Amino acid sequence: MTEKLDSIKNDPSVCLIIGAGDYIGAAIARRFAAGGFIVCLGRRNGEKNDALVAQIEAAGGQAHSYTLDAREETQIVERFAAIEKDVGPIEIVISNAGGNVNFPILETTERVFYKVWKMACLTGFLSGREAAKYMLPRSRGSIFFTGATASLRGGSGFAAFSSAKFGLRALAQSMARELGPKNIHVAHLIIDSGVDTAFVRDRIKDQGEDPDSLAADTLMEPKSIADNYWMLHHQSRDAWTHEMDVRPFAEKF
Repeated sequence: MTEKLDSIKNDPSVCLIIGAGDYIGAAIARRFAAGGFIVCLGRRNGEKNDALVAQIEAAGGQAHSYTLDAREETQIVERFAAIEKDVGPIEIVISNAGGNVNFPILETTERVFYKVWKMACLTGFLSGREAAKYMLPRSRGSIFFTGATASLRGGSGFAAFSSAKFGLRALAQSMARELGPKNIHVAHLIIDSGVDTAFVRDRIKDQGEDPDSLAADTLMEPKSIADNYWMLHHQSRDAWTHEMDVRPFAEKF
């Protein structure tokens, strides 16, 4: 592994994170930047990552942030092309877009269902396809998709989100079978618990609980999740993981 890390530092490649939000996406960015990658961050409001870019650069890393709507094919195609031309070869793409909403089935409109599908499934297809376009000629690269508990089982009120995440998982499986033999590592990560984010903490409060009263390590730290993406990218190809489920030690499943 040391030899591979040294080669990366001497010839920096790009880690592109689609759906680079303030928690998991930001933690992944810090981890890969610390490992010598040039990190490119795409989110709908790119300026929200300005502080993260400054933090990475202050630590000696390289990062770029872009305003990107991952649901729009033209924007994805143009951004990949621009990064390849102006920044460097894209070595790893992480599709991390969300869409976690809860609607009773009678309140799930066609608009809601379609919007959630676009956010949590279509974005994966567009990002994965463009990644393959550049990785296949080089015969190397990693494409990782962020899944959720909903990737495996539907929950009450999550018809839209579960459908989208089920679809994303199927996409990952199909791409892994097609691209794996061509030396492209495709993996799907199931984040099977609450992550320590403002969104999750607000939901816990809405349920009448105090998130600060939870036992230690009940919620997953974004940094811990990011370490798993780093590990997956550096696996030997004779023992690639396609699907990894990540949860705290005390989580029921």
